[in-house]
Amino acid sequence: MRIAILSCFYPYRGGISQFNACLLGELGKKHTVMAFNFKRQYPEFLFPGKTQYVTADDEAVPVESISLLDTANPFSYAATLKAIREWKPDLLIVRYWMSYFAPSLGYITRSIRGKGNCKVISILDNVVPHEKRFFDTPLTRYFLKGSDGCVTLCDAVAQDLLRLKPDARYTVIPHPLYSHFGEKMRREEAEEKLGLLPGKRNILFFGLIREYKGLDILIRAFSTLGDGYQLIIAGEPYGSFDRYRRLIDGCSNRDNIRTVLRYIRDSEVSAFFSAADVTVLPYRSATQSGISSVSYHFETPMIVTDVGGLKETIGDTGTGLVAEDCTPEAIRNEIEKYFADPGIRTRCIENIRKEKERLSWSSFCRRLEEFADGL
Repeated sequence: MRIAILSCFYPYRGGISQFNACLLGELGKKHTVMAFNFKRQYPEFLFPGKTQYVTADDEAVPVESISLLDTANPFSYAATLKAIREWKPDLLIVRYWMSYFAPSLGYITRSIRGKGNCKVISILDNVVPHEKRFFDTPLTRYFLKGSDGCVTLCDAVAQDLLRLKPDARYTVIPHPLYSHFGEKMRREEAEEKLGLLPGKRNILFFGLIREYKGLDILIRAFSTLGDGYQLIIAGEPYGSFDRYRRLIDGCSNRDNIRTVLRYIRDSEVSAFFSAADVTVLPYRSATQSGISSVSYHFETPMIVTDVGGLKETIGDTGTGLVAEDCTPEAIRNEIEKYFADPGIRTRCIENIRKEKERLSWSSFCRRLEEFADGL
C-alpha cells in the first residue's frame, strides 16, 4: 500500500513531530510511505515558544520529507494537493490537533476524499482544544468533512468527535509508547547529573508549560509538603513564567524546587524520569498525554487529575493514582498517599510493564491498517 502522511516532521520539534517520525518508520516496514511536511507550520508571531525548529543542540533524527504546505499561504494548499495526488497514495493520513490547521488541512482532505481510490484517515489528538475559542467548532466541523475515518487516542476525544459529527466512522487506538529516549539510568547518577538533593522523594513535572497543564496547582500542593520532598520542573514555558516564579518564591520549601526552563533534548530525558519517584500531571483539561507515554517507557508511575482521557489511560490501568479534583489539596492528598504505601509504587510498575507490551508501535499500526481496510 502507498501511504502519504501529511503533518509536521523534522526539522520541526516536539511530541507530534516525534510521533509522526515513529509512525512513518513503523509503517515503512511494510508499505511505501511518503512524508508531506509543512513549509511553514505557524507564522512566528503565533508561536508561543522560543522556536518551532530543531536546534544545533537537539538530537532529533532527520526525516526525509517533501516540505510544501504553508498554513498562512492559501496558494500552497493547491500545490500540496497536487503533489499528493501525483504521488498517488492509497491512503492519506493527516494529524489534527488544533483548529488553526482546519483551513489548510481541510482543503486538501476534502479535495481528495471521494475522488479516486485514496482513503483519508485523520488522527485526532484533540477535537476540542484545551484553550477554547469561538471559531474552534465550525473550523473543526469543516475539517472533519474531509475524513473517511478518524482515529482517536482515547475515549474522551472520541466522545468529543461524536458530539460534532455523530455519524463519524472512528476507532480508538491508545497512544503508543515513545522508546527513543534511551535506557533508564541509576537514580544516583541521574540525581547527580541534574544537581538534585539526594535522599528526597522526587516529584516530576515534565513538558511544555501551559496554563491548562496546571503547574500552579502542583506548586501550591508542593508548598504544603514537608522537607522530605523535592519538585523538579522541566520544560519550556509557553508564555511568561513570572506567575509561577512568584508562587515558587512564596513557598517555605522553595529550596527543594528545581527548575529547568527550556526545551529538554532527547538525550536529557532519561535523567529526569530516572531520578523521579513519580510524575505528576495536574492538568485542568486533557485528552491523552504524550508525557504519560514517556513515563511508561521509564516505568515511572503517575499522579493525574480526573480530566479527559487521563483517568482512562492511567487510573483504569492501575499505572498511577487519580486526584478527585484539580485542586492543590487533592493533588497533595494523592502525593502523600503514594509515598505512604510502597506497595502502590510496586503495583503501578507491574501494571506499567503490562501496558508496555500492549502499547507498541507495531500494534498501533496494525490496528490502523485494519481500520483503513474496513472503510
